[in-house]
Amino acid sequence: MGDPDITFYRLQACPFCERVTRKLQEHGLDYRSRFVEPMHSERNVVKRVSGKRTVPAVVDENTGVTMSESANIVEYLDRTYGGEGSGASRTSSEQSPDGSERSRGERDGGGEAR
Repeated sequence: MGDPDITFYRLQACPFCERVTRKLQEHGLDYRSRFVEPMHSERNVVKRVSGKRTVPAVVDENTGVTMSESANIVEYLDRTYGGEGSGASRTSSEQSPDGSERSRGERDGGGEAR
């Protein structure tokens, strides 16, 4: 099994980042967390991938999408990986390149991928 196809750039104790974390977990998505420097001017790794130094930022290799801003990311995750209003009742196994089926229940209480 390969690495997760979603990379999530974030800060420790960032409420906007936590919002994205909850949504990734709600949809049962495997992802790689990359904690970045707290000092805005030191976030060159984020700027290289997203064009901005702001977090949260997500790179989704499944779809080729790179984006920042928590509200945009949450909307994207709902639209791409789950149903609106239903709390991700239909996580798509075709979004799982390693062949494993993921369902909402399999990740509940799990925590983030490292």
